[in-house]
Amino acid sequence: MTVTDALRRLTEAPERAGIFLDVDGTLAPIVERASDAAVPGETRDLLEEIAGRYALVACVSGRAAEDARRLVGLPQLTYVGSHGAELLEPGKPVRVLPAFAEWAERVHAFVAAHGVGARMEDKGPIVAYHFRGSDELEPKLRAVADEAERSGFITHWGRKVLEVRPGVEVNKGMAVKELRDGLTTLYAGDDVTDLDAFEVVDVSVGVTSDEGPPEIRRADVVVDGPEGFVEVLRALR
Repeated sequence: MTVTDALRRLTEAPERAGIFLDVDGTLAPIVERASDAAVPGETRDLLEEIAGRYALVACVSGRAAEDARRLVGLPQLTYVGSHGAELLEPGKPVRVLPAFAEWAERVHAFVAAHGVGARMEDKGPIVAYHFRGSDELEPKLRAVADEAERSGFITHWGRKVLEVRPGVEVNKGMAVKELRDGLTTLYAGDDVTDLDAFEVVDVSVGVTSDEGPPEIRRADVVVDGPEGFVEVLRALR
């Protein structure tokens, strides 16, 4: 099946379609420091065109919602942050799942007591340890993850990153289910956290890499990296 054929359900009735997109590794290439990530100009231009055509275009990120909006640079989109715990709609303030927000102080206290020399990323109620370029830290982080889980937190391993999350279950699939509202839906992503969303949409797009999980290749459409995903955006346009 060609990309055009796979997307036909959406492109033929865009007014009844929702596009959900991971950010890092899908729209923006993965870089050593998350703060240095950038969405290429062509990708941003295509997103802007698509936003004017489809009923909903949302970026679903592990970043805080405001940070995802800063990175993508298009305030007219909807942003889901912290893997589904935050919602930032155009013209509205960020809404955080109350049960999730209540854990923020506990998460920060835990990671402050368990520094191992990794680069830290503050995502509000979530804190991430980044160890890209410092693989020797992984055994120490495995021990941190074990201690975090014993302490009631939820942990998640991504592409050279360990996240310590509140002990409240949220995921990208749950967020997409809340927002899809009867629309025909597409979700594109590259990492383990995106697999839950694949399960609840009509069309899944897997963005592959050397570091990504093999399950990504089970998507309806498979492309090679953010560069390959540009072709999907062109087809949606």
